[in-house]
Amino acid sequence: MATAESCTGGLVAKLATDLVGSSSWFSRGIVSYSNQSKQELLGVGSDVLEQFGAVSQQTVEAMVNGLLVSNEVSIGVSISGIAGPDGGSVDKPVGKVWISWKLLNNAPQSRCFQFTGDRTEVRLNAALEAVNGIIELLDTDQ
Repeated sequence: MATAESCTGGLVAKLATDLVGSSSWFSRGIVSYSNQSKQELLGVGSDVLEQFGAVSQQTVEAMVNGLLVSNEVSIGVSISGIAGPDGGSVDKPVGKVWISWKLLNNAPQSRCFQFTGDRTEVRLNAALEAVNGIIELLDTDQ
C-alpha cells in the first residue's frame, strides 16, 4: 500500500504505520502539497491542474494512478482538499475533500466529501474516510 496526500499531510501514512507489522505491507507515503510536487512526484499533468484544480476528482485520480505506476504497489489512496480556515471559494468551500482509492489494474474509485469543523477536524475526518475506503475496497475485492 502507498499513499499520496495533500491536505492531510501524511496522516493516512501515519495511521498505517502506527500498526505493528505495517512494514510488511506499507510501502510509502508521499505528501504532495504543492501542485509542482503533484506533477514531479506523481505525474499529474499540468493540464489537469489548470483545467480542474488541485481539489478535483481528476487530480486525485491522476495522483493515485501515478502512485501505483511509480511505486509498484497493489493498493493506493490519494487525497486533496481544502482544510481551511481560509483558501475556500464558492465552488470549493473549506472542508471539500476528494479521495481516490485504487487497486492495481483496476479503475480508481473516487468520492467527494464536505467536512465541517476546524482545520484539524477536516484533516482527521479526511484521513479516517481514506482508511475506511481502503477497508471497504479490500473487503469487496475478496
